[in-house]
Amino acid sequence: MKKIIAGVEIPDDAMAQAATDLIRSTESELMFHHALRAFLFGALAARRDNLTFDTQLLYISSMFHNVGLNAKYQRSPFRFEVDGANAARDFLRQHGVDEGKIAEVWVGIALHTTPGISEHLSALVSLISAGVQMDVRGERYDDFTAHQRDEIVQAYPRESGFKKKLIEAYARGMVHRPETTFGTVNADVLDRYDPNYRRLNFCGLILGSEWPN
Repeated sequence: MKKIIAGVEIPDDAMAQAATDLIRSTESELMFHHALRAFLFGALAARRDNLTFDTQLLYISSMFHNVGLNAKYQRSPFRFEVDGANAARDFLRQHGVDEGKIAEVWVGIALHTTPGISEHLSALVSLISAGVQMDVRGERYDDFTAHQRDEIVQAYPRESGFKKKLIEAYARGMVHRPETTFGTVNADVLDRYDPNYRRLNFCGLILGSEWPN
């Protein structure tokens, strides 16, 4: 039987199920439920804004968008978003997805924490960010009905203390690679979490460069 939440059908084809099984087995319940809610809010945002998108790819993207925070990437030199995008790309290639579509997923995941860019790209890229940002910081919260929000949270709960626990999960995934937060909202996470963290300053980098003037 198809599972429908807030009027949105959860993909249950073989590839979607493989992604679900993988993420469920490698991420905490907090992050797994966040991924599901992000998909649902993204799909509802598409309906609200009359956007045409690939439901299956939005689902896969939502599943993988925070994979780069996992312990597997503790030695990674990349932004966690890039690690997640790379993991999604590998997964989609294993399932024979078209390279053009894979590239779109990669960009959507890589940019999902970068404000002001995704909404100017494709529908899929914009919806990946829209779904995540709604669940994380309530972006356009009132554009969703109370019934939609309640049904989604009832199906995939925001556990007690979700906000602080999410920030901690982000921080744990980045504290070993603080340089990757430069120029992104991730710098705010480490600034709150790690008392030893010092932000890079763009103006300081310019003025302190090797150029004589």
